[in-house]
Amino acid sequence: MASFIQWQCHRFDGFTLLTLYEMLQLRGRVFVVEQRSIYEDIDGTDLDCWHLTGRDGQGRLVAYARLIAPEQKYPDAAAIGRVVVEPDWRGSGIGRQLMAEAVLRTARLFPGAPMMLSAQAYAQDFYAHFGFERVSEPYDDGGILHVDMRRPLDE
Repeated sequence: MASFIQWQCHRFDGFTLLTLYEMLQLRGRVFVVEQRSIYEDIDGTDLDCWHLTGRDGQGRLVAYARLIAPEQKYPDAAAIGRVVVEPDWRGSGIGRQLMAEAVLRTARLFPGAPMMLSAQAYAQDFYAHFGFERVSEPYDDGGILHVDMRRPLDE
């Protein structure tokens, strides 16, 4: 597996029909099928956020996250959501690359805004590596325990 990933960040209208299909397929395969989470993935947020995609050397979508403006999901913070890695790429370090890129792009898109995310409870330590701190008690979201996490502004 090559470690070179090409990152692209664009609005919803930056998708082609094929790239939109690939993104929805990856999210559905991981969140709905693999994790057996019944929830409304196509929730309207995709239309108004930024989409971060990572493609391997053959152009295959292997990582994705959506970047959400302040006040769209949280009143005083930008958000990172739908963080997902192609199952065959797990353990390659791409998850860390994806989150580093997501934090960087979110900071550039929404300067001066703290960041929030809704993390699956088991992944709290992963997100803590990027400066996120738990700010809620665990709650059920689609049959999976989640916690809200916040990354304060860099000093």
